[in-house]
This record gives sequence, structure tokens and C-alpha cells, in this order.
Amino acid sequence: MSKILIIEDDKVIAKFLKMALETNHYEVIDTSEGLLGIDRFKNERPDVVLLDLGLPDIDGMDVLSHIRLDSQVPIIIISARGREQEKVTALDAGADDYVTKPFNISELLARVRVALRKRNSVLVEVFEYRGLKVDFNRHQVFLQEEEIHLTPIEFKLLSLLIEYQGKVLTHSFIQSKIWGYDTVDDYQSLRVFMASIRKKIEQDSKNPHYILTELGVGYRFID
Repeated sequence: MSKILIIEDDKVIAKFLKMALETNHYEVIDTSEGLLGIDRFKNERPDVVLLDLGLPDIDGMDVLSHIRLDSQVPIIIISARGREQEKVTALDAGADDYVTKPFNISELLARVRVALRKRNSVLVEVFEYRGLKVDFNRHQVFLQEEEIHLTPIEFKLLSLLIEYQGKVLTHSFIQSKIWGYDTVDDYQSLRVFMASIRKKIEQDSKNPHYILTELGVGYRFID
């Protein structure tokens, strides 16, 4: 039975989430405070974390940072903060998904299932190609033996492209694989992430060695 940790200070939402998850045969742990949530995470080791950003003691982003120092467990943000930049900031800091309140419980349960599938299919091998080395287990990237720092979301994007090396991945496919949903409005955010990855691993963006843009369609890792 998968274990879900809810860190949410709204008692009505927390009760609703707990009831829905337990009805779907998940083990649920819940708390209304960020610091206690960090402790519960360390002691209980859940399979997925549902995290509110507006907590009474510390900001949810601080909880996210603390968990990411210790684990790559899937974290789904559930927040009333709906601005695009706040979503990008949370995803770039290591969140796996972002749900804006009010939300549909069926959609949230689907995203939990997606997060669990990702957790159960983590890549463990080391990929090497044209001087680029990616250690999926250690979450490390090297270019010509020099370590390159990628943010958590950038690492996920690069890993996905490598997994489907040689195939064109559409914007919508990438969105659904990385965030569990496809939103046309977020394509610009995807382009920003891809530009950042390229800046870090490509020596000449006009003559890329690794990632090609298929105009109007998506991206492809060179085979």
C-alpha cells in the first residue's frame, strides 16, 4: 500500500483529501504545519507528498527545499497561488507537479498515480554520448568530465529526451510526462527550461550536439 503525506493547514481540504485517498486504498499521514511535516517525512518515508505552500509556521517552499536535500520523492504542490511564475519557481525547485485550488479530486488522484508510476520506474543506468555523461541514479550530469549543475526539473527533461533518444517528443507529450498534464499556456515555460539546458550543455547553440528543436512540434535528442 502506497503511503501519502499531506501537509495542509486547511482542515476542510485536509479531511477531504484524506478521505478520498483512503477510499482509494492509500495509507495517509497528515499534518497542518511545515516543520512537523518535515519530521513526519523523515520518520514515515512516504511515497508521495501533497504540499500546501501557505502554511502557518514556515513557507511551503522551505518544506520543499528541506525534503529535496534528502530525497527525490514525488512532491505535488497544492496551492491557492496560481500565478505562472510561482508554478515555475516551485517546479524548478524540485516539485513534480502543481495543482491550483480549487481542484478536481479525480484529477488530483490521477496525478498521484502518475507520480507513483514515475517513482516506480526510475532510471538507474549511466548514459554516455559525445562527451555527455548522465548518471540517473546519482542525478549527476558531466560534460567532458566536468560536472554540470542542472535544476531538478531540467534533469527530468534531459532524462526524458535521452529515454526517447532519436524520437521527436511533442510539447504536449513532454508536458504530460514531466508534469502529468498538458497545458498549452505552459509551453513558453517549457521553452525557457529547454533553453537553460542547452545553455549548460551545448557549446554552440546554432550547431547543437545533443538537443534539436523540431519547429512547431517539440524536441529531439540526437541519435
